[in-house]
Amino acid sequence: MQKQIPNIITSLNILCGCVAVLFAVSGDLITASFFVFLGIFFDFFDGLAARLLKAQSDVGLQLDSLADVITSGVAPGVVMYQMFNLSYFHQPQTLTDTFSVDGWNVGLQSYMPLFGLLIVVASAYRLAKFNVDTRQTSGFIGLPTPANALLILSLPLILQFQFSELAETIILNQWFLISITLLSCILLNAEIPLFALKFKTWDFKSNALRYVFLILCVVLLILLKFLAIPFIILIYILLSSIWKRPQQKKPRQAHK
Repeated sequence: MQKQIPNIITSLNILCGCVAVLFAVSGDLITASFFVFLGIFFDFFDGLAARLLKAQSDVGLQLDSLADVITSGVAPGVVMYQMFNLSYFHQPQTLTDTFSVDGWNVGLQSYMPLFGLLIVVASAYRLAKFNVDTRQTSGFIGLPTPANALLILSLPLILQFQFSELAETIILNQWFLISITLLSCILLNAEIPLFALKFKTWDFKSNALRYVFLILCVVLLILLKFLAIPFIILIYILLSSIWKRPQQKKPRQAHK
């Protein structure tokens, strides 16, 4: 039974992702965001539990990726679909509305919200690559799907809890949403080395970058709240460029 604890935690992630999708489809993006955050919480602790209990398995690896497809792929994709609907129609829509007779009369604009579902495709492809990529043992290649999900979900949260006319003008601009969707898909599958928040030990020396990043995250969240999330993703990528340099020195030294 002990060996199944990580898989049970992963299953809770799957459940949270499914509930988040249902709320996103109904247009309740705030509750959907809450369940995605909860799912990402379980996603972090299933790996930690597996390492502590020495219960890593191929089944657990596959189950974890399937959970991420739902919680960090499908859910943010549907949220982006609804963000496009808010941009074009000022209210959430369903697929029935999209493909209705009225939708046909509106024209191409009616189908633009489907563009947001590219996030689902890019996330699934990123996870498939992760499962077969032997380079991603101590870090990541490309933006992890949970980080990307947080980036997407920050948009409705900023509108809800930090509303301003400027924020609404920027976030609900169709070209901004198109750009964020494309950027999201690119970052997920880009050949960009990024460090992982996996603590094998708790000492500061070997985890300095992780501790610095976590401290910056806390400070930014206190100061900027949900507006901090896009900045945190940017800092994550920038700090990873620092983490990457020592990895590149070793082959050259060995070659010499």
